[in-house]
Amino acid sequence: MKEFTGKHVMITGAAKGIGRATVELFLEAGARVSGFDVDGAALAVMQHKALSKYQCDVGSSEAVRNAVARATDAFGTVDVLVNNAGINRYGTVTETSEELWDQVMTTNLKSAFLMSKAVLPGMMAQNSGVIINVASVQAFVSQDQVAAYATSKTALLGLTRSIAIDYAPQVRCVAVCPGTIDTPMLQNAIQESPDPAAVLQECIDMHLLKKIGSAREVGAFIVFLAGENASFATGQAYRVDGGLGIAIGGSKQKDPK
Repeated sequence: MKEFTGKHVMITGAAKGIGRATVELFLEAGARVSGFDVDGAALAVMQHKALSKYQCDVGSSEAVRNAVARATDAFGTVDVLVNNAGINRYGTVTETSEELWDQVMTTNLKSAFLMSKAVLPGMMAQNSGVIINVASVQAFVSQDQVAAYATSKTALLGLTRSIAIDYAPQVRCVAVCPGTIDTPMLQNAIQESPDPAAVLQECIDMHLLKKIGSAREVGAFIVFLAGENASFATGQAYRVDGGLGIAIGGSKQKDPK
């Protein structure tokens, strides 16, 4: 039997990138999946008998309540929630408008709060559940001009700890922090640069493994963390980043002997 047979997995930002890969992997593992995304057209092309799709702005409390109610009516109480919805907008603190700041915080952080708030009562009632928040390596190390994004992803680690503490032992909550991953978000950002090829190579060179990650690599780690083989893991943030930010650089010194 596949590990997630009979389990209901709910995934936000399900239509593209890491979210879509995670949907596919949970379906392969036997789960019934509810996919949430604001992009209804992208959701529409995803077809599977065990996939239920909901066009939903997960930053809206009313939209979340309605969509979660429909999803639980269809597939039952949620066993695994993956808070993956996210956007990036560039700018320093002085360059970032209040509107843009709120947009990033709503999509990246408030959505995880609202979705968790909606599913936690059911998880507690059934005495089990797993919540996985997709943060970023930029919760630990960061680049320039991502003030809102880096802040939102760092705050997700605090939310992860709070859920893990407040709802233990029934519910586990962990965070996954990807490095540079080949997703539409990355490709769009690269294409907006003056020299896309150079930026792509720069992304590759930043990682010890000298490559950027795939969405399925991150999705596979999420599926692992949701399963029984990771049943003692809670409250922690796990970096899936190809070694980004570990080496401090500097020239090699000769042996003084």
